Amino acid sequence: MKFKSLLWAVMAIATVAFTFSSCSNDDDGNSGNYATYQKAVDTQVRTQKKHDKAILLVAFGSTWNNAFLAFDETRAIYEKEFPDCDIYVSFSSAICINRAAAGQNTDEEGNIARRNYYAPNFWLHALAEAKYKDITVQSLQVIPGEEFARVVNYIKDFANNSLGDLDDRYLAYLNEGHIRLGAPLLSTEDEVKNVAQLLNKNYADKAAEGAVLFMGHGNPDSYDTYKANIRYTQLETELQKFNKNYFVGTVDMKDNFKQDVYARMKDAGITSGKISLHCLMSICGDHGHNDMAGRGNEYWDEDEPESEDNSWLEYFLHQNYDEVTATLLGMLEVEDIRNVWIQHTKDAEILEDFYHSMHPEE
Repeated sequence: MKFKSLLWAVMAIATVAFTFSSCSNDDDGNSGNYATYQKAVDTQVRTQKKHDKAILLVAFGSTWNNAFLAFDETRAIYEKEFPDCDIYVSFSSAICINRAAAGQNTDEEGNIARRNYYAPNFWLHALAEAKYKDITVQSLQVIPGEEFARVVNYIKDFANNSLGDLDDRYLAYLNEGHIRLGAPLLSTEDEVKNVAQLLNKNYADKAAEGAVLFMGHGNPDSYDTYKANIRYTQLETELQKFNKNYFVGTVDMKDNFKQDVYARMKDAGITSGKISLHCLMSICGDHGHNDMAGRGNEYWDEDEPESEDNSWLEYFLHQNYDEVTATLLGMLEVEDIRNVWIQHTKDAEILEDFYHSMHPEE
């Protein structure tokens, strides 16, 4: 299925914002500080604008300093790849935004790590006020699931002037091919095959030594927008064409938790040896540090070995594998994979009929 067909399906589904994951979402989380946040973003755009084109990178969010640094690096690389564009970074999770600003975690020197990120609606409004002639929104999601649907919803509200305070003529101009959306990483089946090949290029040495487990997020069944969870299953299938030691699991997809991955490993006869764990997310945040790589009694309950509170590292250590290691890197930090997102930005699709869905008479 081509991305444009997928986009139309997500547009049809993306009518409400859902809540899940470690940071969670809070649709009203910005309401009390709305004017303050908008003023802060307006100021950033006004002072940083150098070009007539803008790219807005939208991630779910994080509170970890290593993730902030990964976003910094990604923005710098985008500035080199798109020298005629201004690059901005946004979080879609209000709770991640608030916790990042408050400083939930420390940096590498032990200092409280604080960053100010803002939701896409503030950035889109500021970009419109700055009258950018071309706007591309790039989803940094891995699958075209619930969080991607939220990104679509932000653009939909923006293009339809949901607050009624933007220039309708300018929005109509954007809708004539000047606002675009870049696809998530695993947007199509062809892209799954491409990413599998690139992952194997980067992890083949580890797969030659033992099992390589990728931990994605996944959507809960009730929130599985466009059945995007299938991308994880497809990716494992494609990876195993290169080496049977590859497995892909999640923290939030039914029948694809760590215990389900272990069951597939046992069926394949992989019950000993080495295991290396890796984050199949744009960055390595709470899920990577805690759900994947958490070490010690805090991350293991002997009475409930399959509890979701038990980390992957502790779980597999208690299955008596010889060695279990975890790498705290996200996919944005793997150059070949980051380049897939960059290519999606170059191939971004025009968003059709967002404006006219609210203005059918024009």
